[in-house]
This record gives sequence, structure tokens and C-alpha cells, in this order.
Amino acid sequence: TTLQAWRRTFVAMVDRNDPIAFDTHDSPKGVGIHAMEVYFPRTAVKQTELEKHMGQKEGKFTIGLGQSNMAFCNDLEDINSVCMTAVMNLLEKYNIAPTDIGRLEVGTETIIDKSKSVKTTLTQLFTAHGNFDLEGVDNINACYGGTAALLNTMSWVESSAYDGRYGLVVCGDIAVYEDGPARPTGGCAAVAMLIGRDAPLVLGAVRASHFEDAYDFYKPNLSSEYPTVFGHESNVCYLRALDGCYQRFSAKYKALYKKAFHLGEVDHVVLHSPYNKLVKKSGARMLYNDFMKNPDLPVFKKQDADLTKFKSMLMENTYEDKEVEKTFVELAKPMYATKVQPSVFLPQELGNSYTASMYTGLLSLLHSWHKPRPGAQVDTDDMAKGKNVLLFSYGSGLAATLFSVKCVGPTGHIAQAANLDERLEGRKFVSPEEFNATLKDRETKYGKFNWEPSSDPSQLYPGTYHLAKVDEHGRRSYKRTPVSPSRVSINYGRQAFHARMPGRSMHSFAAPLCILMTPRSTTRPSLSAIKHQGALPHQQQHRALATPTQAVAGAAARRMVAQCMRIMTR
Repeated sequence: TTLQAWRRTFVAMVDRNDPIAFDTHDSPKGVGIHAMEVYFPRTAVKQTELEKHMGQKEGKFTIGLGQSNMAFCNDLEDINSVCMTAVMNLLEKYNIAPTDIGRLEVGTETIIDKSKSVKTTLTQLFTAHGNFDLEGVDNINACYGGTAALLNTMSWVESSAYDGRYGLVVCGDIAVYEDGPARPTGGCAAVAMLIGRDAPLVLGAVRASHFEDAYDFYKPNLSSEYPTVFGHESNVCYLRALDGCYQRFSAKYKALYKKAFHLGEVDHVVLHSPYNKLVKKSGARMLYNDFMKNPDLPVFKKQDADLTKFKSMLMENTYEDKEVEKTFVELAKPMYATKVQPSVFLPQELGNSYTASMYTGLLSLLHSWHKPRPGAQVDTDDMAKGKNVLLFSYGSGLAATLFSVKCVGPTGHIAQAANLDERLEGRKFVSPEEFNATLKDRETKYGKFNWEPSSDPSQLYPGTYHLAKVDEHGRRSYKRTPVSPSRVSINYGRQAFHARMPGRSMHSFAAPLCILMTPRSTTRPSLSAIKHQGALPHQQQHRALATPTQAVAGAAARRMVAQCMRIMTR
């Protein structure tokens, strides 16, 4: 009887599909994105005003480039502060304790130190709470570093090294160009993403990459923030990488699912966005790839233009063919409106944020899913569930990957926490003259020692980290503006897990089993002890649940339980 009781207890506690507890060749199910947060500077400039200031005809930047506004920052902000703000905002908005992060990885190409990584600066947000066990460093390759960081962290969560805690990916950049035609294609943003198992946005099984050696965009002058850009060549490189990724993705998809891949298989497409016109061309290029593989698809049968002449053309000869481009851009308009347009909101408002660009697009898509709709109330989480999203990440030099995520759970909390409409309304728009003067001021201070910012911190958003000083040795220190008392906050701690994902096992944490099997007093320190260790007040309840040591112990305990179950079931 006692043995049977123990057996029932073990069965209730251990998920038989959990690869930490049971040996299996399958990857853990449900690895993906739990939460997202974007930070963008409060200062911005309108593209319509830049057109006039630069002597361009009306529509040059708004229609020609497809951009609306552009975010930028003054001497108060650098890549460290921008990423710090994104990370801390995510932790606070979702009520995630710093001790619940086991991997912190950064993607950026904004370099302020040739040795010290941005990630090491971010660790101060975690070591203040006793968390020194954080794998990961910076990933650098133009705009691709954020995707490299994401895929690395996904692999960590799937691996035998996984200790049961969340991974956290932050990708961000300050994109600035010297005075000239490329200046309107700048921007600034950082996106932080919480990675774990049983996520509502799950990484797809198929992905394909394209890497080659190119000099389309690079930064050989280490004394300047400004890149060397060959714009036309960079566009061709982008489309060539897209072709390579799309064709390999299609082949892998067919091998796995035993059916041909085309754009009809996905609900949405999110593309890396240097500027919106290139996004439109890229959506059309994907449709062109579909035509070359399967010209009998209904989308090609319904239109009037004669497409047969394009079938005999070599694809590598069509990157600069205006007739091919114009034909398929026109043909792709319905597809663009339904599959791509929902993801371009932030990229058009903020400009090019390099590594964060595609992920501002993904967050824009989630925002569009959950926007209030007139008329009858609808369950937007239920409407979004099951949607497949194709994502294309590109970095000059060049590196590119095409992959997918599937919505399998609620994502409304992500849109709620991002609160994009209200935050964009709070921006401060300045004149093109002030914008240019700000960039000139950044030029004079870039790489210099022993100075303090001259701008006013009170003009930043509440809760923004900013540079306080660069000392005589180049060491940087930071402060934070007060956090708004009306900030949106979501309960994303362990207690809320089953409420968010009913019927799903709590793979995201290895510690709960350890807590069940050991005396309460040894695993749940008092709140007074937590306060002494420096946990934030709203994080105390989560800090009490597990330490990194307990998380590792929990994984070991699961293996022990698995062995006991095997003996008892023989």
C-alpha cells in the first residue's frame, strides 16, 4: 500500500515526456518565446520634415523608402543603457526574478568597446540579486547577431546543459549614418525576449541559412559610429540570401512534411526591415520563388499578366530586372496586405534598428493580433492560436536564416505589456536641425574619455537607464530615471503558469520537484532573508521559489525519481 502511494505521488509529480527525467532522443517540446519587450528612445524625427530639410521631393522618404518616423538618441544613451532598459523593463513588467534567468545572450553591432561585451554590463542587473551564473556573451555580425543569440539560447534550453531557468535574449542597436542620402535609414531600438519550454510562440522544426563573404555594409573605421555602405549591392545581397534561404527551407520542409512549401502554408511573414520598400520587394521575391517552383498555384492562375516569359530566366540574372520586380510586387499586393503588412508597424515608426529590426516586426505582428476591434468582443488569443509565422533575418557581410514560429498559446499578455500605442504617443519629435546637431554631438564624444552627458535625463521615458559618466579610463557608469507608478505589470511567475497554459507541463522550471521532495523550510527562505539579499519588492514571491543550486538539484531529483519509477513499473 505504501509503495502504491509513493508510485501515485511520483506519477503525479513527474512528466513522463520530460527529457530531463526520462531519456529520449526527441527535443523538448514547446521551446520558444514566452515574453517580449521593446525599448526605443523618446526622441524622434519625422521623415516628412527630413524630406524638406534635405531638399528632397515630397514622398522621397515616406513613399520611396516607405518610412514614417525615425527614433534616435542623444549623448545620454549608448548601446549598454538601451539594452539595460529593455532587459529590466521585461523583468519588471512580467514579474520575473533575476535569479530565474540562466542564460543571457546579446546580439548587437553597436560597438563601444573592442573587448568588454555589452552582456557583461547587463550582468549588474542580475548580480545585485545574487545571480552570477549566466551563460552567453555578445554575437556580432551586422544585423544578424540577434538571431544568432536567439538560436543559441533556444539550443541551450533544448540541451543537456539546461538547468531549468529561463534564457533571456536581447538584441539592439543604434543605427546612425553620416550626413548624406543614407541618414534617413537610421533608427534605434532594443528587444528583449524570454526563452523557455512550453512557450506560447514555439520555434518551428525547419530552418535554413545562407552565408557568404560580401562587403555590402561594414564598419572598418573603428573611430567612428558610421558604416561604409554600398546600398545597391546590399539590396542584391539581401535578395540573394533570401533566395538561398527560401529554396533550402522549401526543400527541408518537403523532406519533413512530405508536401511542397509555398507562402500559402504560413499565415504571416516577418522580414528584416532596413526600410519598408525592401520589405515589399522581399515579399514579392518569395512569391517569385513560388512561381519558379510551382507556376500552377492558384495565385498565378488568377492574374492577367503573362508570366511564362519569366520561367526561362535564370534567377541570378533577375535581381536588377525591373520588369520582374514590378510584376511580382503588383502580384504580391494581396499577400503583402494580409501576411506582411501587420508586421511593419514598429519598423516604419522607429526606423532600422539592425539586430532588433525583425523582432520589432514580430512584436508589431502580436500587437496587430490583439488590437481592440470594433463591434462584438472577440477572444484574440483564441483567434491567434495556431498561426504560423515565417521570419527572415539578414545581416550584411553576410549571414541570413529563415525560420518559423507557431502560436500555440496565449500571446495577448505580450501585446498588453508592450503597450505600443500609448508609448509611441509619448514620443518627443524634434526638428531635423536638432536631429543633425545631436548626431554631430555624438560624433565629437565617440571614443572619448572623461566626460559627462550634457542632455537632460528628465526628458527620457520613465524607467530609462542612461549614461552618467565616462571616466578618465573609459569606464562607464549608469543611472536610471524613476519608474512610472502606472506601468503595466503582468503576473508571469510560476504560480500563474498553469493559468496561462492549461494542461501543459511546467517544463520551464526544474526546481518545483525539488521543492516538493524537501522540507519547506530548506527551500523557501523567509521574506526578510530575501529582502536582505536585495530582491525587488514585487519579485520577492518568485525569488523564494528556487535558487540556481536548487534548480540543478531539481534536475538530479527528477532523474532519481525516474529510476525509482522504472524499478516500480517492472
